[in-house]
Amino acid sequence: MAQRNRERRAAAALRRARRRAQVGSGSAGWGAAGRVGPGEGTARARPSAETISTVLLSAAREHWAGDPQAASRIGAMVADRCAEAPSLLAAAARGAVTPLVTAAWERGWSPEDLYQLARRRLDVAGLRYLVDALAEESQRYAKATIPQRWGEDLRQIGAVLWWEPTQTGGHLLQWATRHGVSLADALTTVIEVSAMLLALPVLPRIVPPPGSVPATAPPRRGVDQKMLARVRALLAKAESTTFPEEAEALSAKAQELMSRYSLERIAVDSAGSAGSDPPPAAARRLWLDNPYVAAKALLVGAVAEANRCRTVLSEKLGFTTVLGDEVDLEIVELLSTSLLVQATRAMVAAGSQSTRSGRSRTRSYRQSFLIAYATRIGERLNTARNVGSAAVADRARLLPVLAARERAVDDLFESMFPQSVSRFYSVGNAAGWHAGRAAADLAILDTRDTRRAVASGGN
Repeated sequence: MAQRNRERRAAAALRRARRRAQVGSGSAGWGAAGRVGPGEGTARARPSAETISTVLLSAAREHWAGDPQAASRIGAMVADRCAEAPSLLAAAARGAVTPLVTAAWERGWSPEDLYQLARRRLDVAGLRYLVDALAEESQRYAKATIPQRWGEDLRQIGAVLWWEPTQTGGHLLQWATRHGVSLADALTTVIEVSAMLLALPVLPRIVPPPGSVPATAPPRRGVDQKMLARVRALLAKAESTTFPEEAEALSAKAQELMSRYSLERIAVDSAGSAGSDPPPAAARRLWLDNPYVAAKALLVGAVAEANRCRTVLSEKLGFTTVLGDEVDLEIVELLSTSLLVQATRAMVAAGSQSTRSGRSRTRSYRQSFLIAYATRIGERLNTARNVGSAAVADRARLLPVLAARERAVDDLFESMFPQSVSRFYSVGNAAGWHAGRAAADLAILDTRDTRRAVASGGN
């Protein structure tokens, strides 16, 4: 019954889209008998780009509403009737997608967020088309009004203008040629991308949208590149080694170095701005791959807590928001990414699990494994943080500064997530819990032993 209802709704929507696209009293529209082109008379005048955009968006809404065939069906229809006007189709596709991209910024999304969501919701073609749409939409703004993080996101996902805008057929035809697909397939992709953009929920804004940053905005604070290179070298070794105890020792050393660096940075900043307010707290989203998103978020939360940050999980979308100082956020992202790689590798190495009767228990085992891993890693990172903090001279003088920064993080948390609730995790597999804790407990906690283990790459 539900399937028949969906089919009836889809058919009705298609009829409405066709009626809107047809010729009115003397206006441009679809030809009465197939293709359109110049010189065919008023009754078969070529539809406007706006009319075609309306048809594409109608198809996107039907695709979003649950009709999996709407995109390909209407994409093929539009391509067939306007095949002789590729430039018109390109303008129509741009007219459908670009406003949706701009609307996404108003809903709190960033280029990296859209890229990560598309990577999970669309096929490779859809992801590539979206990246191009982001590159094209970014051309609307003066470079001086694009936030630094925004520009970094665009560069990281490869959002560049590779096509020739003035060439016949515009981006759409050049995109289809580049990826070896038909015009109908290209329009199908446009509809699928539009459907994803139409369904975006509103998110708390973590970075100003383009066009809102003045040319005099100060550059974003970040971690010193030499320090980043040093830490990345440690984490790269941790991810590549086949010895768990070495991987844990390398990760602990990375946390120790970053904790010391962060406090030294705070000391320099506070000395140069005595009596002034602390820098505002910031936020960034870390996207997590299925499965076990909640358990992986617990690991990110452990890293965040060890670095004076707070986290909020948005499980349905697949990301966790981290709030803290800009330098600490960069540290959390770097270390969390590495530890997730290590945790996943250790979990998979444990293999599949089943009961004596042969019933699979792999899922509960791995869920428990990751929860235990995160819990123990949190303990170990706090130890490494304390070691790094102890190496900072006159740490007591920094306590008021640290307290002020903690209040700034708490204030931002309350303003962004006033209705957040705490979550409790249950462990349903004792074997997975013990295995996960053991995997995280192989680290060498004595920093003298740690330094010996990483002497070749960490100093």
